[in-house]
Amino acid sequence: MQIIERTRVFNGHYKVNQLIVQDGDAQLKREQFAPGKAVAALVYDTARQVYVLTRQFRIGPEKEILELAAGMIDHDEAPETAVRREIHEELGYEIDRLEEIVQMWPSPGTSSEAITIYYAEVSHKTGAGGGLIEENEKIEMVDFTWDALVAEPLQDAKTMIAVQWAQLRKR
Repeated sequence: MQIIERTRVFNGHYKVNQLIVQDGDAQLKREQFAPGKAVAALVYDTARQVYVLTRQFRIGPEKEILELAAGMIDHDEAPETAVRREIHEELGYEIDRLEEIVQMWPSPGTSSEAITIYYAEVSHKTGAGGGLIEENEKIEMVDFTWDALVAEPLQDAKTMIAVQWAQLRKR
């Protein structure tokens, strides 16, 4: 299969492309949700010995969701720079240690979104967290002990992946 044509059909907060895909003699028309690239991090406060997650309203499920600190990568920004910015904006921390867990496509059948997930150790806050007012963010910071985190019924896929990664590392 080969993409032979790409047209932007919606250019709002998110983007949608229409693709013409050549498959042998057939040409297929497909829509592609194109939100951009993102980062997320499972944040562990080594001083307080808690994992720090976020809770905020999300448009997809139309409710508040517990999840990793996360956000979009700006233009040509490096993922490591983006994750440091997002952790500071959402949680108020500076990163002491950062480890990449995985680069993944959460829904490759319909979306070009790619997410790089990290594990971040932090120990000191330099900001308030809670998100940016100018981005209309209202982010609650939620602390978990290890036992509480693994017992939490998670609904967000990137958070599940990071917590399962942490569980495998503890064995």
